[in-house]
Amino acid sequence: MNGKTAIVTGSSSGFGLLCVIELALKGFTVIATMRNTNRANELLDLAKEKQIDNSIHITSLDVTSTESIHDFKIFLETYSQIDVLVNNAGFAAGGFSEELSIDDYRQQFETNFFGVIAVTNAVLPIMRARKQGRIINMSSISGRFGFPGLSAYSASKHALEGYSESLRLELRPFGIDVSLIEPGSYQTNIWTSVDQLENNLESPYSFFMDSLLKEINNGKANYGDPSDVAKLAAQIASDPGTPDLRYPIGKGVKMNLFLKKTLPWKLLEAVVLKKLKP
Repeated sequence: MNGKTAIVTGSSSGFGLLCVIELALKGFTVIATMRNTNRANELLDLAKEKQIDNSIHITSLDVTSTESIHDFKIFLETYSQIDVLVNNAGFAAGGFSEELSIDDYRQQFETNFFGVIAVTNAVLPIMRARKQGRIINMSSISGRFGFPGLSAYSASKHALEGYSESLRLELRPFGIDVSLIEPGSYQTNIWTSVDQLENNLESPYSFFMDSLLKEINNGKANYGDPSDVAKLAAQIASDPGTPDLRYPIGKGVKMNLFLKKTLPWKLLEAVVLKKLKP
């Protein structure tokens, strides 16, 4: 893996931080981007512990900022080779659709969808010039299966899935592969806003919220180890063969996808609503 370079967005915590570590352990030089580089201490401490800190370069990048993307493009001019891009930056907005504002949805899409496009377009000219590269987009089971209380997040990940399918077909003639990782529930900071949801008794959806919060809390016992997702990303990045388009991962994820594919929607929604019945 000598001489190969990877970029990871949203590297200050969660999957992003762990992806940086796993890629560096695989021999990549890793450009670890984050909005606030003052939050890099956890990443750097872990890198020093594993003796890979010389392989990691921290740089500022806000995927929602046109100015930041512009500066990042200039920064990339010093690199003649980018082999892997892991589009990981993202967050999850919780709440019922009617009670979320259009701006809430726009903010969700700016990071989870438009930010991915902006960073990808910044990197693609370098990959195309060398006729090789690998783009790994961090999606979610929510990109394949909509859940109540997560409409903004699910919509942004569904959009990411469609974009990635088209992008893969567009880039294959240039020797560039596109893949999606679709994690289930893992304990990362992305769920902070969801964990902070509270039941508003004045909401028309209050009858729903208690059951939903209970289901979320019960599910925490089955959260997977985030390092498994990072190891998968590093495996996809370093595999000499052609990677798959989709990589679902996590407890119950493949079963949920199988059920959605095989069961009539009316039956599927009856099961979900029964589970959330107050």
